[in-house]
Amino acid sequence: MTIIDNAVYVDGIRSAEPENLEQTFETLSEHGGMAWIGLYRPTEPEMAAVAAEFGLHELAVEDAISAHQRPKLERYGDHLFTVLRPARYLDETETVEFGELHIFTGKNFVVTVRHAEMSGVGKVRRRLESRPDLLRHGPEAVLYALLDQVVDDYAPVVAGLENDIDEIEDQLFSGDTTVSRRIYELARGVIQFQRAIHPLPGMMQQLRRGFEKYVVDTDLQHSLRDVEDHVERVISRANSFRDLLQNALTLDGTLTANRQNEASAQQNEQVKKISSWAAIFFAPSFVAGVYGMNFDHMPELHWAFGYPLSIGLMAGTAGLMYAIFKRKGWL
Repeated sequence: MTIIDNAVYVDGIRSAEPENLEQTFETLSEHGGMAWIGLYRPTEPEMAAVAAEFGLHELAVEDAISAHQRPKLERYGDHLFTVLRPARYLDETETVEFGELHIFTGKNFVVTVRHAEMSGVGKVRRRLESRPDLLRHGPEAVLYALLDQVVDDYAPVVAGLENDIDEIEDQLFSGDTTVSRRIYELARGVIQFQRAIHPLPGMMQQLRRGFEKYVVDTDLQHSLRDVEDHVERVISRANSFRDLLQNALTLDGTLTANRQNEASAQQNEQVKKISSWAAIFFAPSFVAGVYGMNFDHMPELHWAFGYPLSIGLMAGTAGLMYAIFKRKGWL
């Protein structure tokens, strides 16, 4: 069953709880008031019935069924179609999960269409039902309350992202080789978060432009401006996160290059030492190899001082090469 909650409100009070959509339409026609229908991933026939009763635009209905929409606010005559992207931070995976909430509002109805488990719609309904003075203002009160709830739910997301960025700063200087991947994944989450919140200021301006035309209550106007302030703060924080992650990625590249240079320098030093000792041992081996060939006709082969001379030549050559390499800092 995709109908989560279905009620008719008269003067801000929940006066009827119809069992199906047909009864909702009949109750609304006979007694007036405001219908608030909450749907979860509705089927095409269900959306078609709602659309036919309230005169919803076919393009908006198509978007509500297919989902995967970016935040937006569109006006079709006296009807508003609003798309919001609720979000929550998951501690266990250190990721941000996004939902999708579609809201149809008209003169005497609100239809909310959810495409994820979390949206806060139930919380908003309970809060408004405890405040009939707000709910009696009609569909505008519901729309503004839903906006407020979605924006308030962004606060834990901001806190979670901020904590992850602090941890990344510690990882950068600890030599953790997995930090690059974590920075990339976190940056991707921040970009998705920005896509969810950046359209909101424009949507708020559209609503404010309709204050006078649709005679929106002063209290609701103040409520929307408060939500707008919260949105600006969230956007500012999200933008700063993206800058910090970009700087962290640059710093990680620099630190990685430095570590590679240090490793290369150490390797070069080792190569120098090995080459130096190889050269030092090569000279005596060369002399010994020459005089070890045992040819009959060979200079100094039967000379009495031949052996001491060869030993001295080997030691002197090795000592000279050692002194040269030592002076150059290779040893």
